[in-house]
Amino acid sequence: MNLFIKKPINTLLSEAQDAGEQSLLRHLGPVQLIMLGIGAIIGAGLFVRTAAAAADHAGPGVTISFIVAALGCAFAGMCYAEFAAMTPVAGSAYTYSYATMGEFFAWIIGWDLVLEYGLGAATVAIAWSEYFNKFIAEFIGPGWTIPYALCHSPFQSSTDGVSGIINLPAVAIIIGLTLIIVRGIQASASVNSVIVVVKVAIVLLCIGFGWQFIKPENHEPMIPAVTSVTNSLGISHSFGGWGGILAGAGVVFFAFIGFDAVSTAAQETKNPGRNMPIGILGSLAICTVLYVLFSYVLTGIANYTEFRTKGAEASVAYAISEHMTGYGWLAKLVTVAILFGFSSVILVMLLGQSRVFYSMARDGLVPKIFAEIHPQFRTPVKSNWLFCVFVGLFAAFIPGDIVGDMTSIGTLFAFVLVSLGVIMMRKSDPNAERPFRTPFVPIVPLLGAAVCGAMIFGLGVENWTRLIVWLFLGCGIYFGYGMHHSKVRLASSQSGQ
Repeated sequence: MNLFIKKPINTLLSEAQDAGEQSLLRHLGPVQLIMLGIGAIIGAGLFVRTAAAAADHAGPGVTISFIVAALGCAFAGMCYAEFAAMTPVAGSAYTYSYATMGEFFAWIIGWDLVLEYGLGAATVAIAWSEYFNKFIAEFIGPGWTIPYALCHSPFQSSTDGVSGIINLPAVAIIIGLTLIIVRGIQASASVNSVIVVVKVAIVLLCIGFGWQFIKPENHEPMIPAVTSVTNSLGISHSFGGWGGILAGAGVVFFAFIGFDAVSTAAQETKNPGRNMPIGILGSLAICTVLYVLFSYVLTGIANYTEFRTKGAEASVAYAISEHMTGYGWLAKLVTVAILFGFSSVILVMLLGQSRVFYSMARDGLVPKIFAEIHPQFRTPVKSNWLFCVFVGLFAAFIPGDIVGDMTSIGTLFAFVLVSLGVIMMRKSDPNAERPFRTPFVPIVPLLGAAVCGAMIFGLGVENWTRLIVWLFLGCGIYFGYGMHHSKVRLASSQSGQ
């Protein structure tokens, strides 16, 4: 009944070298990995959560929130890079935890990653739906937009009193991208790379053209005084001050979660010992610079209070249309680019989730259907479609604010465990081959755990409660199924250990 039985590193490495029918194909190089990371990072976090964090928590100080979030990600990213280079196996933090902290922690982190990737994809699909309506209104006409009831959850109501029923556009994009994913990693990476080039170009255009429209008074004060505000769900909470900066960091942290999705593709990467750290840290560095500049420009163009009301949806397009005279064409271009950009984020998140459960199924902790590989495409096709249904249900019926914050707290929790796992692995297996080594251990991992822990604190009691309930549900599944089907546990009992 040892809950902390570990999966040996040698076993992980042998699985990484497996070339059987149930293995994944190695196609990805360093440029594709960086593109994969950028594809997952730049999306709803930048184009939607930035305005939400400014309006509800930090004001123009959201720029500082991005810096705080980036620091936590940089520390955690180096820890991810060490593990990904050491154990180039699909599964990301789940795999690393199995080798360092044992099976129970591995299960917790794997279950937690459902929040990160599954609900992350749902959050972006909801944002995609908002911008899709904006696209229809701008390119076809206001009268052709999708009715409010068919593009919002049942928990939302319009200012006219119309209640939502189901978010059909969000469901449609999830189904469409799942069709691409089941075709294989190479097709997914190629589609993603094209989209990344387009959306990075648009971000640079927004920064370049928007800089001349910055109003200094919109940045004064950079850190607003502490007050109380009510969010879109009618819940009052503290706004401003350094508490607001931390809370904002917890919200915009959602914008950074894509870099760890790179690690889920370790088993599909050529020369992972060299290429995985390049992909993880390279994509993180590029996006951090773009995020800080973009958030500064956005909150300088429009006052953060506007993002609580008429600029709450499609906030970037709103800021350009209302405050950048003569750049209506850019607002339209942004809307198109954002639709494509969101699509790449959803694609990478769905891809990452299926790879995590692929690893868990191979270990026996979830049913083997999640590890079944398509004979032609060599992808976990049944897992892809099961998560299509799971993510689609959340996107169809749950508001984006709730899903987004649950994603952030799940990711932060994963980052804390990965950071601590590096310290534990250095002690338990100091002689293991490490193609990439996290510098200044244990200082960097401890800083990563501390900064991420502070952002968890900033997300508030409601999100802590949701995380605890989610983890209790996961524990029930583990003790009811996973523990009794664990291949590592079975092998240990057969060897008499």
